[in-house]
Amino acid sequence: QVQLVESGGGLVQPGGSLTISCNVLSSGSIFDIYLIVWYRQAPGKQREKGEKVAISLKDDSTSYAVSVQGRFTISRDNAKNTVYLQMNRLKPEDTTVYYCYAEPTKGPAPRVYWGEGTLGTVST
Repeated sequence: QVQLVESGGGLVQPGGSLTISCNVLSSGSIFDIYLIVWYRQAPGKQREKGEKVAISLKDDSTSYAVSVQGRFTISRDNAKNTVYLQMNRLKPEDTTVYYCYAEPTKGPAPRVYWGEGTLGTVST
């Protein structure tokens, strides 16, 4: 069983930075989790249909949506069982709810887990 708890959302000015966290509550280490993703979706809409912003695989590879490439960085801290999304040069259009998602194992029908989301607002 895995529980994901996001934190760190808040208000930031355009051009500023914000780092959000996903604390992974699990009997194991996030080192062993196959796939972790940061999604974002407008409030009130289905998170599953949101934008896949940043991906972290178990082999340490990462990938990003074109909209955030070069500005956002996903990282894992195995010692703290926490995944971070560092967001730089933020724009008003980055304002939305950010969700953490995990697939502990690879497979045709993997068990998946979602957090409840954290709101990031970019505004003057």
